[in-house]
Amino acid sequence: MPIHLEDLDVVTEVSGMNSALIVPCNMCAGATLATRKNKPFIQLFKSFLKSAPLEQHVRELRSQLREKGVDAEVFESHLPHHYFLCMWTPARRRKLQERARHFEAAVVLGCDSATETVRDAARSTGCKVIAGMEVAGVMNAKLRFSLPCDISFEDCRIVPIQQKP
Repeated sequence: MPIHLEDLDVVTEVSGMNSALIVPCNMCAGATLATRKNKPFIQLFKSFLKSAPLEQHVRELRSQLREKGVDAEVFESHLPHHYFLCMWTPARRRKLQERARHFEAAVVLGCDSATETVRDAARSTGCKVIAGMEVAGVMNAKLRFSLPCDISFEDCRIVPIQQKP
């Protein structure tokens, strides 16, 4: 199951900058927001492979950043093999690197591994990488399909990740 994430205050951290690139993980951030808002993760006939709750969250974040004078854009990934940010191909990472060169910050909506992927891609760009979410546990849920081809999670529980002493 996907990793469950909690939001961090990135607006304060990006405040004072002129530009930010929002880099979302479609899988874990999308699943987290869908369960949090009790909405379908994906509605294939309505928005094909986009997660409406994630799209809404990104729009709200962009709006908050703009209110603080930060020009915010999104690094979008709509292909299924781009859903897990932490497993992007070398070509996708190069594309992110090229795009990150034009921004002061990259805000990652994903887990620590997603943030590390962005950090590696942006290493030579001068773009500051900011974690926009933190890991709260692993989601344990039942996958539900409903007409007209909506994919949702139900009976979702968050299982803490155990740290060995």
